[in-house]
Amino acid sequence: MATWPRYPCSCDTFVALPQSTVGERVIFGKNSDRPCDEVQEVVYFPAKKYESGAQLECTYIKIDQVPETYAVVLSRPAWLWGAEMGANEHQVCIGNEAVWGREEASDAEALLGMDLVRLGLERADTAEKALDVIVDLLEKYGQGGNCMEDECTFTYHNSFLIADRTVAWVLETSGKHWAAEKITEGTCNISNQFSITTKIDREHPELREHARGRGWWDPEKEFSFAAVYSYANTARIDASGSRYCEGRKLLEKNKAGSITAESMMGILRDKDSGINMEGAFLTTGSMVSVLPRDPSLPGVHYFTGTPDPERSVFKPFIFVKNIQQLQKTSSPRYGPEDPVKKQPRFQSKPDRKHILYKKHEVAAKIIKTTKEKGAEMMKKMRQLEKEKIAEMEKFLQCGIEDSTLVVHLFADTVEEELKAYSMHHSS
Repeated sequence: MATWPRYPCSCDTFVALPQSTVGERVIFGKNSDRPCDEVQEVVYFPAKKYESGAQLECTYIKIDQVPETYAVVLSRPAWLWGAEMGANEHQVCIGNEAVWGREEASDAEALLGMDLVRLGLERADTAEKALDVIVDLLEKYGQGGNCMEDECTFTYHNSFLIADRTVAWVLETSGKHWAAEKITEGTCNISNQFSITTKIDREHPELREHARGRGWWDPEKEFSFAAVYSYANTARIDASGSRYCEGRKLLEKNKAGSITAESMMGILRDKDSGINMEGAFLTTGSMVSVLPRDPSLPGVHYFTGTPDPERSVFKPFIFVKNIQQLQKTSSPRYGPEDPVKKQPRFQSKPDRKHILYKKHEVAAKIIKTTKEKGAEMMKKMRQLEKEKIAEMEKFLQCGIEDSTLVVHLFADTVEEELKAYSMHHSS
């Protein structure tokens, strides 16, 4: 059985709003840091209507389905239903973080934080509505269950960064209790610790009473969510503390009206800060989204679908009609035979590598071991990314006249990436 770091190892999520970005745009970014052998896939699900009384099977539990869901693009660990991060057709983006606090995280099977990310995206057309969806589901079903495809149990509470074209919300949870802060300008990042202090814009109706009853808070004192709900002993969150601060520094370095999709990608690629993670937990997938304030312009969502953003290509996706499933970044499906679905769970691990992942694995080895070939390959990858960013800039400024031009945008970019990887065969 694998042993995992006992200390929080997880992700970083960022958002930059106008005044700190170039153009009237919101820019969202996230690294998903997960066990190093876990495959992350990029998948698309179209909008869909359901009959009343329909049930929905999430990772571990069934819940009531809604009459209608929105189209979503997701980056997710291939073994589960939910997602680490993603966007929907209304340009809502969500990423989640593992957080730990005074409240014990439950290993009883409920909704995973990653399920809540997908549910928020499928059911809400604004950031604040996504917050409502998540807290309502939290109240009804709770959060909990193993967050890792392994017999050893890894559980946590969740914080979320939710953005749309106009605003962002930070939502931090402890069991069913939660606090939320609205971000209307500047930059914001979340890591593996509670970050909401005294500026609380919305909260669980019993948030303070619960803390008072537990003896965590004296009502004579000002209420700071992070101070009250975090560990009394903060040693455990020091590692994330430093990453949270490093992330904030990177945002501020880029701040004065200069943050672009590329500078956000640069932050996600930063190894010195620990944002781009290596080791037993590593950055297994990354996402950057550009959301113009002007609703007539498309949002552009970039995903790697492969580990280590430094050695990956951010590939663009735009919501239009008739998009097909993204085959080469979709992992094999095992249906009811999947070891995740059978009790007891996780008795074996099937191969979940998708086509892009397999080719990237070979390419990453070449980059690591053969200097010249590796450098040449990296050059091709960066060139491809730069070309795509420039192409997307036209759409972000002028809109899309013919949506058939971008219906295969992501899939076509994956093909070009695969070509860049296969060059070493011919050389």
